[in-house]
Parts: sequence; structure tokens; C-alpha cells
Amino acid sequence: MLPSFENEYKSKLVSAEEAAKVIKSGDFVDYGWCGTTTDAVDRAFAKRIMEVEDVNIFGGVLLKQPEIFKVEGGENHFTWNTWHASGIERRRVGEGKAFYSPIRYSEVPGFYRQGFQKIDVAILQVAPMDKFGYFNFSVSPSHSMAVCETAKVVIVEVNKNLPVCHGGYEHAIHISQVDMIVEGDNPNVSILPGPGEATDVDNAVAKLIVEELQDGCCIQLGIGGMPTAVGSLIAKSDLKDLGVHSEMYVDSFVEMAKAGKITGSKKTIDRYRQTFAFAAGGQDLYDYLNDNPEIMAAPVDYVNDVRVVSQIDNFISINNAVDLDLFGQVNAESSGVKHISGAGGQLDFVMGAYLSKGGKSFICCSSSFKTKDGKLQSRIRPTLTEGTIVTDTRANTHFVVTEYGKANLKGKTTWQRAEALINIAHPEFREELIREAEKMKIWRKSNKK
Repeated sequence: MLPSFENEYKSKLVSAEEAAKVIKSGDFVDYGWCGTTTDAVDRAFAKRIMEVEDVNIFGGVLLKQPEIFKVEGGENHFTWNTWHASGIERRRVGEGKAFYSPIRYSEVPGFYRQGFQKIDVAILQVAPMDKFGYFNFSVSPSHSMAVCETAKVVIVEVNKNLPVCHGGYEHAIHISQVDMIVEGDNPNVSILPGPGEATDVDNAVAKLIVEELQDGCCIQLGIGGMPTAVGSLIAKSDLKDLGVHSEMYVDSFVEMAKAGKITGSKKTIDRYRQTFAFAAGGQDLYDYLNDNPEIMAAPVDYVNDVRVVSQIDNFISINNAVDLDLFGQVNAESSGVKHISGAGGQLDFVMGAYLSKGGKSFICCSSSFKTKDGKLQSRIRPTLTEGTIVTDTRANTHFVVTEYGKANLKGKTTWQRAEALINIAHPEFREELIREAEKMKIWRKSNKK
């Protein structure tokens, strides 16, 4: 007979206001991640934020603005630290009210467990407790268990509307590991708006990438118009028996799965399972994930581990770039010194795909963009502008794709890279790029025909 956890549940059940009182001046607090960021306790804490000083709060990929952000002068009482910035956090970083921690996302669980980041209070939303006494981490297994293992106080906020995501491990926490239980207002999971209708450039890039795919390959998709266009094109293609192993589970995977493209039967590891570290998208995505035995929600130090990714044959990594230089250095997280998002797992997946047997990594971007004053600028530059962050090093960049073609940089010399990248740059900038490449001694006269 299974033990009853009813009495333990009742003994740990508190109001959001009681839970919020646990946070003291000087505390380090984890607020959850993406779709499982605290809701009820956040609202309660916002009411007393002016009572505390120097509280450091950690979170990331916010899908809605926390109540503490709305308190006038609240930023003088707490500091928001993000492992990866959404648009909400980006604005606060730009205002000097939040700060980014430059990391490879796969390292976050280790930062907690090895003591690099101490946590006094952990607060996160979870699905209701099951008959075995477990609360499911839902769409954000990520680093949730590492946070809970190392926090002095663990507060779970029960939300009946969170999907239950089956996992491999570290996808749920037992009531014995929990200090306080809050029954919240059961808000719907926050929606991550889609990129909108694909542009002609998005579709052109997607077509060039899909040409490189084969039956049975295993796919990682980033977010944005181009990865979304790739997913839509795959759903309409003749490809079959595809696998999923992705840091983030996005709407495109649901579209591909419903089209019968995903079976996972050819995956080298975790066969027949769709593996991810966190998920965000529309309600259709959350409904698809709920109680789906095909899903494998797992910690990010497993999902994003280069050693794990490289074990998967024919691994395909598809990510965006802000800009890149003629050496193949890729920036995917800043505009000069202006912060946009973060490193996330891009480098891990670029390296993992690079090392995978038959694997391919694709960095995709439009060849150009227009500034606010309407001036056309090239995304392929001679060198990255001052202050720009290098997300992917030149030694790991494989394919770069624009609407003008794809450049395979693997094993290429500096002059071969320059030539290949200039060939897929916007035509208006090619002569200028050649002149700059000549100045940098990475262009041979025999190149130009």
C-alpha cells in the first residue's frame, strides 16, 4: 500500500503571504525559470519589497513581467540577475536595472551544486502532487532540481494548469524535499508569441537548410523566424523518422510531430523520446506535452552537454545570428555592447553537432538589415564591431546560411572562409568586403575572378 502524503502536505501548506515573509534582506532567491516562474509568491513579495534590502533574485527567459518589476523604486531593494534574457529582461538590462550572467546554459546546475551560486530561497511553480508524493517541474526541468537541492528553503507553488512533462530524471521533486507549499491561482502557462508569418528571406534560408537534412536525423531548433520556417518546411517535406534533442521545445516540433515526421526511432540515445530542457510556445504546445509518454523532460546539464549531443549521429543544430565576421566568428547575443539575449546553449549545440558523426550545425541569418534611419547594413562584416560578443568561435562554426546561399566553413582556411562568406553576403556589400579582406590579408588575388 502506498504511503499517504496528505498530512505532510497539509503541514507544509501556507499562504503566499507567509511564504513571501521567508525572504530577508541580503538573501539570494531563485524565482524559477521561464514558464514556471513564481506567480502568487511574487505578488505577495511585491507588497513587501520595500521592507527588504539587497535581495539578489535569479531567473531567466521571463514570459511575463513579475509584480516586483512594477513597484516604483523596487529596483533599489532587489537586483534581478538573469541566466538568459527575454525581451522583458533585455529592457531592464538596458536600463541598468538587471544584469546578465555570461554562461553556457549547460553549466547552470553545476554552478548551484558546486557552490558558485548560493541560494537561500527557491520558489517555483509545479504541477499538483501525484499519488507518489512528487511535484512535476512541468515545462522547466532545466536546473530546477539543482536549485532545490542547494536552497535553504524550497517553496513550491502548485498550479493545476501546468502540463505534466514526463522525463528521464530530475523532472520532479518529492514532497520530502519541499519546505513550503503554496496553492496559487492556477494561471494558464504564459504564452511565448510566435515570430509571425515567415518572410521570403526566412523561407529561402529554410529551403537551403532542409536540402541538407536526411531521414532519421536528430534536430535542435532555436527560436525565431528562420528556425520556425525550417520546422514548417520539414512538416511539409518527405522527411521521416526524425528525432528531437533540443534545449528548448518550440511550436515547430509540435507541427512536425502532428505531420508524422518525428518518431525518434533512429536516435543513437534516448530512442523514441523527444528530449528537451525547457519548453515555451502556444497553448497547443502545452496541450501536446501534457502527459505525453514520448516526451523526455531532462536537466539542462544532460540535454546541452556537448558529450551527449556528439553521441547522437546525424545531429542537426539550427540557430540564429545577429551578425558574424569574415573569420566565422558568430555573435548571437548582442548589438555591440547592447545586450540582447545570452549565450544559452548555442555554442554547446554548435560544438556537439560539429563533433557528431554526420552532424551539421547551421547558423542562419538574413544577409542584411535596415537601421532605424532606413540604411541597409550587412550582417556579414569584415570584423565584429567594438564590444560585440562572440557566441560561437570560428573554430566551431560549420554552415552559415543566408538567403543567398550556404557556406560550409568546416576545415576551411581563413581565405577560403572569407571567399565563402562573401559569396553569400548581400551583393551590395561584396566588393567592400573583398577590399576589407585584402587589407586583412585573408583574400588571395586568385580568388577574384
